[in-house]
Amino acid sequence: MFSQETLCFGSVLLNLYNIGNFFRLFFSCPFETFNPKEAVPWTAKKAAQVLASQALMNTGRKKRGSLPDVRAFLQMDSPRHQSDPSEDEDERSIQKLLSTSQNINLGPSGNPHAKPTDFDFLKVIGKGSFGKVLLAKRKLDGKFYAVKVLQKKIVLKRKEQKHIMAERNVLLKNVKHPFLVGLHYSFQTTEKLYFVLDFVNGGELFFHLQRERSFPEHRARFYAAEIASALGYLHSIKIVYRDLKPENILLDSTGHVVLTDFGLCKEGIAISDTTTTFCGTPEYLAPEVIRKQPYDNTVDWWCLGAVLYEMLYGLPPFYCRDVAEMYENILHKPLNLRPGVSLTAWSILEELLEKDRQNRLGAKEDFLEIQNHPFFESLNWTDLVQKKIPPPFNPNVVGPDDIRNFDTAFTEEMVPYSVCISSDYSIVNASVLEADDAFVGFSYAPPSEDLFL
Repeated sequence: MFSQETLCFGSVLLNLYNIGNFFRLFFSCPFETFNPKEAVPWTAKKAAQVLASQALMNTGRKKRGSLPDVRAFLQMDSPRHQSDPSEDEDERSIQKLLSTSQNINLGPSGNPHAKPTDFDFLKVIGKGSFGKVLLAKRKLDGKFYAVKVLQKKIVLKRKEQKHIMAERNVLLKNVKHPFLVGLHYSFQTTEKLYFVLDFVNGGELFFHLQRERSFPEHRARFYAAEIASALGYLHSIKIVYRDLKPENILLDSTGHVVLTDFGLCKEGIAISDTTTTFCGTPEYLAPEVIRKQPYDNTVDWWCLGAVLYEMLYGLPPFYCRDVAEMYENILHKPLNLRPGVSLTAWSILEELLEKDRQNRLGAKEDFLEIQNHPFFESLNWTDLVQKKIPPPFNPNVVGPDDIRNFDTAFTEEMVPYSVCISSDYSIVNASVLEADDAFVGFSYAPPSEDLFL
């Protein structure tokens, strides 16, 4: 038996340990990347919850630029998390390739339609798991583009080459749609992949939501309608988007929506088809995805409901910094509809955020059901697609190279010199040889455009 003095001393030590852990966590709270969406009290109770689950603490909503793309910490395709001997063997072989010091001369990359030195790279405007997005000016004609530059080694190491090729394929299909970003061409060097895209400089919806916290209903309705139109078009060509979130929704210079980032799109999914890949962003995952059940294009309508809810109320509908608790909320918690919006807004949120996908709005007639909902009764959809309806917000862009609507966490970064290099003969790591094979057919240039290539 321990004496009372020993027990008291042990209690003091335990309290000191807990206090020390509390302050360690307190001072690790990312004040330098403060996000209004994270404005929750950092109490002792919260610290205790974090101590119980350290792995989940860092998966809260972060300001863009404070950490890589969500997929960096949520690689959710289920085979990657199973103990599959062949997967383990692949991983070991890739690690061996990546760790080798042998340099080889690969010569020029296959079928290059363009090269980095065709551009002046001016500013970093975005950042993700595999590379950066840069504002670039084409030297030939002075036009501005957003150039997405990805590292082949990193893409290959994370086994994302299929998603990168899927993004390229989707971009080729949707270049003419008014609310989807257009691909002008793509090319590759021995080490990098380049997407040359429309430069859309009205800012991310996430950027504007951070500043304004929420939008008036008429503004949220306008954005939701243009997003729905883009999703409906993708569904019509058998593509499920799967990663709708404010970070992937841009505004153009006049305030119209532009959907971007097609890395998680699934091709070949007709209305009656399903898929099972577990992927997306935690706040916007539909219940059937979390349960790893077969799902269809109604996951996009769930995401639309989540984004609409966030535009109206300032946070995703089931948001919690603890991801496990957030999943529980998505699966089981009733939707909390607060005052301040119309009855038709309540109605469409309830129908889009229906936990049973078979009863969700859009389950039977897809986009047509969205169009016919009373929430959009005042909209003329033909005028909307033709951009005849004035946007409710003007980003006040003053020129084609205006970057005021981009986060300074990006724009103040130095442009990496390596993205500008296009030497015909690069000495590269041996892993790039495998990367070249993985991206055969990546390069693309339209037949009637950019004849200088």
